[in-house]
Amino acid sequence: MRLWGDKRNLPPRSPVATVEGMDDHSDHRTEIRDFLASRRAKITPEQAGLPTSARRRVPGLRREEVAVLAGVSTEWYTRLEKGHISGVSEDVLAAVAQALQLDEDERTYLFDLARAARPARRTPSRRRDVEVPPRIQWLLDSMTMSAAFVRNGRLDVIAHNALGRALHAPMFDSPTTDKRGRPNFARYHFLDAGSQDFFVDWEAGAAATVALLRAEAGREPHDRALRELIGELSTLSADFRTLWAAHDVRIRHEGIKRLQHPEVGPLELTYQSLDLPVSRRAVHDLSLYTAEPGSTSEERLKLLASMAATRSRAAEPTDRLR
Repeated sequence: MRLWGDKRNLPPRSPVATVEGMDDHSDHRTEIRDFLASRRAKITPEQAGLPTSARRRVPGLRREEVAVLAGVSTEWYTRLEKGHISGVSEDVLAAVAQALQLDEDERTYLFDLARAARPARRTPSRRRDVEVPPRIQWLLDSMTMSAAFVRNGRLDVIAHNALGRALHAPMFDSPTTDKRGRPNFARYHFLDAGSQDFFVDWEAGAAATVALLRAEAGREPHDRALRELIGELSTLSADFRTLWAAHDVRIRHEGIKRLQHPEVGPLELTYQSLDLPVSRRAVHDLSLYTAEPGSTSEERLKLLASMAATRSRAAEPTDRLR
């Protein structure tokens, strides 16, 4: 994959861009159409238990085959795939989801698209950023051997502990951070070429990052800041545009993360994301990175934690003088 070559010469951020599936009713219908068509193309007749023939022009299912599997007419399903989802019952959507063999995240996304298509009783209000309560920061600071941070649905890091900052130092120090110095996983991934050196499994991480943003776009179709972010990434990164067009969706993000840290070297960590009820109006995750007990990565993580604690203590006198 190709990225911007020099992180010190990042292009200027783009103005608000109209992003597929996120701006007006026509684009919302396009999003529904492309999502359903992309899922239909992934299922072979064999996987669906249907007879096959050598004369098929496409590897995936035809619309009429999905209609049969879902128990609806071909005309009805064709209309649905053209984006006319408003008013469709949950039972019918569930039948379509089953016919397309959607996983749990994809099913949730389809229902989010249907919810967003319903006529609004009032103009959606602009979602405001939520400040992290002090109790959450206390919680983060109490975790001395886990790198911990809180992120919102746009993948902004809005709170972190000392080890979380030290672990992701290349991202925090990147020119892709915002004016407040707040990093964003998507901007760092796609607009800083150094991310390829830091994330060992860069391509898998990039795909997961885009899938998380796709899920957030379904949850919050009126989030202007999210539209700006996706418009910016679509304008500046061909890699992002390619992955965005795949219409993959992910709500949960957990597993193994391999990093090439500039101070302590290679790390293989287990990470887990948990829902954090900071606000009723927005999704926040608490993400934790830990190492297997007795492993080399644990030794290196302990070293990084010690270095982070030393820096924090060194900064305390300066802070008190301000």
